[in-house]
Amino acid sequence: MLNPPSSAMALSGGKRRARTTSSSGTAAEGPVVRYGSRTIYTAGRPPWYDSHGQLKEPFVIGLSGGSASGKTTVARRIIEALDVQWVSLLSLDSFYKVLSPEQHKAASNNEYNFDHPDAFDFDLVAETLQRLKEGKNVEVPIYNFSTHSREKLKKTIYGANVVIFEGILAFCNTEAREAMDMKVFVDTDSDIRLARRLRRDISDRGRDIDGVIKQYEKFVKPAYDHYIEPTMTFADIIVPRGGENNIGVNLIVNLVHQQLKKRGFKLRSKLKQAAHIGQPMPNTLHVLEPTQQIKGLHTFIRNRETNRDEFIFYSNRLMRLLIEFALSLMPHKSVSVNTPQGFCYEGKRLDTTRLCGVSILRAGECLEPALSEVCKHIRLGKILIQTNLDTGEPELHYLRLPKDIKENHIMLMDATVATGAAAMMAIRVLLDHDVPEENILLVSLLMAESGVHSVAYAFPKVRLVTTAVDPDVNDQFHILPGIGNFGNRYFGTESKHSYNPQSA
Repeated sequence: MLNPPSSAMALSGGKRRARTTSSSGTAAEGPVVRYGSRTIYTAGRPPWYDSHGQLKEPFVIGLSGGSASGKTTVARRIIEALDVQWVSLLSLDSFYKVLSPEQHKAASNNEYNFDHPDAFDFDLVAETLQRLKEGKNVEVPIYNFSTHSREKLKKTIYGANVVIFEGILAFCNTEAREAMDMKVFVDTDSDIRLARRLRRDISDRGRDIDGVIKQYEKFVKPAYDHYIEPTMTFADIIVPRGGENNIGVNLIVNLVHQQLKKRGFKLRSKLKQAAHIGQPMPNTLHVLEPTQQIKGLHTFIRNRETNRDEFIFYSNRLMRLLIEFALSLMPHKSVSVNTPQGFCYEGKRLDTTRLCGVSILRAGECLEPALSEVCKHIRLGKILIQTNLDTGEPELHYLRLPKDIKENHIMLMDATVATGAAAMMAIRVLLDHDVPEENILLVSLLMAESGVHSVAYAFPKVRLVTTAVDPDVNDQFHILPGIGNFGNRYFGTESKHSYNPQSA
């Protein structure tokens, strides 16, 4: 938590801007850059939880100020200067209340006060900010300023390292204010604000000049004097002149970087050295019976001399058996059916109509055909997690999940689990989308003992399903004895790329 100063800091403007450079002093490019002594992630979200799987809250910045003071510009300048991909921008404008027919008629005649606290759904604002603080996904309304109504579609926002919440009355609600780690007030001259509002409302929102001036004099200016300006006392930082104030923006960015650095995690190395390694295997681990057939399939896919065609053939056989085994662990119910001979048979049937697969890209996709072959019309989601070669940490780059995923049993699929870092990130994503932990099955061809313990320790209700467990992981996070890089061998890219423990 940022320790705010005893009084707000008023910042003067300036033209000097910080330059982001690499450690060698040249302009930085790539997924990780150095900003002085800080590490900045420009692509991919690094772990936002610890080795226990517990969430580290995002840093929430509140931005307030008068209408057309430049709040959105300051927010965008902060995002640009942070150069961090996982930043969520939330606007108070999205939370205007749904108008009644009488209010809608008044709004059409510029007689409705959109600048009064009662115009906003602050209960929904507080709920949305709290869910973002908890790393959850949220559905944000989309407000149409031309029709004064909410669109049918909503905008989905998933947790981020930094959340910026901006609005004219952002500091008016106590619950919303308490969710903020830093509060910034953008202070701009009233004449400049009026000129900007005229230009915006006429060109962007289709209003006439007389209506804009009438609304400004009757509602906007009084609301600023009575409700907005007094909240300046809550601000930790006051930024005059909005987005033109380079020093103000840079100071905010520096403070946020300090907080992000404090909240960073070195996850994978801690998982390999965790104290729970060497303990008895957890009861949530389910290993396919090592029959002669299973050991024979492993012999083929582990052999470095096996050609690609045979590797794919025997891997597919093993994956089909693995998926069938995983399905047997799903809830089943007893059913009675009549056979063609007229006899009653007491059988079993899957006791859920809500089942979907989620693959950790890219190697996890290899299990999708086997799942689709045994579960007709099953829906599939995807999560792209890759190892950052500079930091050695997993990074979340992309996700696509079914909309109602929280109501499903999930078969989370990856080819191998070494330290468990990528699997833990994927599980954390599912939990952040309200999937119950006990509804998740982590399914993998091969797991290392360290990965089993790490995942089971962090998420004790998640069941782990595999065909074999290997004893060790080396310093490069490769499973030993292992099967090599499964994705490269399966997709035929082994000779083109150096080993990247993407699925570790």
